[in-house]
Amino acid sequence: MGLAIDASCDLPQTFLQEHNIAVMPITVRVDDEVFLDDRSQVEIHRFLDRKLGDRSHSAETEPCTVEDVQRLFLDKLVLEQDCVFCLTITATRSPINDHVIKASFAVLKNYRGVREKNGLTGPFLMRVIDTRNLFAGAAPTIVEATRLIAAGEAPAAIRERLTHIANNSYGYMLPRDLYYLRARAKKKGDRSVGLFSAVLGSALDIKPLLRGYRGETGPVGKVRGFEHGAETLFNYAAERVQAGLLVPAVCISYGGELSEVAKMPGYDKLRAACEEAGVALLESPMSITGMVNVGEGAITLGFAAEEHVADF
Repeated sequence: MGLAIDASCDLPQTFLQEHNIAVMPITVRVDDEVFLDDRSQVEIHRFLDRKLGDRSHSAETEPCTVEDVQRLFLDKLVLEQDCVFCLTITATRSPINDHVIKASFAVLKNYRGVREKNGLTGPFLMRVIDTRNLFAGAAPTIVEATRLIAAGEAPAAIRERLTHIANNSYGYMLPRDLYYLRARAKKKGDRSVGLFSAVLGSALDIKPLLRGYRGETGPVGKVRGFEHGAETLFNYAAERVQAGLLVPAVCISYGGELSEVAKMPGYDKLRAACEEAGVALLESPMSITGMVNVGEGAITLGFAAEEHVADF
């Protein structure tokens, strides 16, 4: 069994390589420049080094087409695996989930001939899972998938468990630039960040803490200043770790140099809580897609836990 994810699911490249996870890339166009968002460190650094700043909010993103997904599976994955779980960010924010579902019909119709030509027999299964979250918030479902595959669980049991984890995954985001966030939201027709809120928030250095949960995103708190916001978010995550998680992992992504995360207030407390509880702390550069949507310098953090009320 294997896994495929879309590029905006934030996990470290080393984790993806260790578990042989295929990545469905996203094409990002900023003016006349094109970036292939495939979670490659080289491409992420090329994007950061270009210092595109405010220009990025006008970027066009093109997720894998139905045909691209079909080619990935029929040219490669059906020859390497007998069952592939395909995990995407929430269908409410991206068409990639719909593309993968549509592609699955053609894949499941045509895989037999491809496998037989290469001396492979037996059925091929393709299962599509909506993580119902964004960026680092999509990571807990993927981490759990690797754990279940390693444990030798049956496909039906894996699918049921991953659906449960997706429904109980929490993704938090702390943006750095409200003006950028509003400009990007306006371009995409999203009215969730109004001009008044952006101006007031920037003037007073007030940042919203946003949460992704079950396909919905919205503010759950406000903090004064980015550093204080990071400390608030990390302290909150440490408390959730101590209370118990459904998947022993906390995932952080950052829209900049990853070495900056460990210097932020509250990080040491979160790391210590994870170590004490035997929880993996996975740190990842934010995808290029994530950065053009929420702005460079933003933090996202994800974990899976029983339903609870966020208290900020």
